[in-house]
Amino acid sequence: MVVYRFLLTPRWLGALALTLVVAAAMVLLGNWQLDRYHDRTEINERIDAGLRMTPVPLRDAVAAPAGGAGRVGPPPADEETWTKVTVTGRYDQSNVVLVRGRSVDRTVGFEILTPLVLTDGTAVLVDRGWIPPAPGGDATAQPVVPPAPAGEVTVTGRVRTGEGGSVPVNRRHGKLETRRIDLPRLARELPYPVHGGYVLLDEQTPAADPAFTAIPVGYTNNWQSFGYVVQWWIFAGMTLFGYGFFARREARRRVGGLAERPTDRAAESAPA
Repeated sequence: MVVYRFLLTPRWLGALALTLVVAAAMVLLGNWQLDRYHDRTEINERIDAGLRMTPVPLRDAVAAPAGGAGRVGPPPADEETWTKVTVTGRYDQSNVVLVRGRSVDRTVGFEILTPLVLTDGTAVLVDRGWIPPAPGGDATAQPVVPPAPAGEVTVTGRVRTGEGGSVPVNRRHGKLETRRIDLPRLARELPYPVHGGYVLLDEQTPAADPAFTAIPVGYTNNWQSFGYVVQWWIFAGMTLFGYGFFARREARRRVGGLAERPTDRAAESAPA
C-alpha cells in the first residue's frame, strides 16, 4: 500500500476534503427532500381521509374566533386541515369575496367566498366554487355571481387554511376582490369575527347553484420529492466513487512508472 502514500500529500488531502464536503451536502439535500416527501405524503393522506370521513362539527376542527368585528381566529392545526365538517348559518350576501386569477380547466376565473354567519355572531368563509369572468371581458371582468340561498343553510365541506401573503382587498360593485385568501386581511373588511380556516364546499342544503364549478383538489407531487432524494444520494455516491476512481488511476500510473525504470536503466547500460 506504499503506492497510495501520495494520498497524504496536501493536494490529495485537499481533494478528499472537498469531496467529503460536497458528498455530505448532497446527502443533506437528499434528507431535506425526504422530509418534503413525508410532509407531502401526509397532506395527500389527509385529503383522502377527508373525502372518506363522516363530517364533524366545524368547531371540532377550527376554534371559534375571539374578540369583536374584524378579528380572525386561530388557524386550524395541520392535522385538522382537509377535515370534513358541517356547519349551519346564514349567508351574508352583502360581503361576497371574489378571488380572481383562479384557473379551472385552463380557464382563468374567480373563486367565490361568502361569509356564513353562525348563531353566535361569528362567521366562516365558505368557498362556494368557481365561475368564469363575465362574457366579452378579460380575465378580470367581474362575473355575475349567483345569489346565495336565503335563510338557514347547512354546509358540508373540507377545512382549508388561509393562503397568507398579504395583498390588497378592494370593494368593487359591492363585492370584495382580492388575489389570495388572506383571512386576517379579509376579516378586517367584515363586520364580525371570522374563523381562522375556511370551508371548501362539497354539499349544501338548500342545494348550491349549478353555475358553480367545484374547486378541484390538487394533490401534492410527493413522488417528485422522492425522485430528488434518489437523485441527490446518487450524486453523493458518484462523487465518492469519482474520488476513488482518480486515486486508483493515479496509483496505477505510479506503479507503471516504477516498473519501467529498471528496463530503462538496463537499456542505458547496454553496449552500443
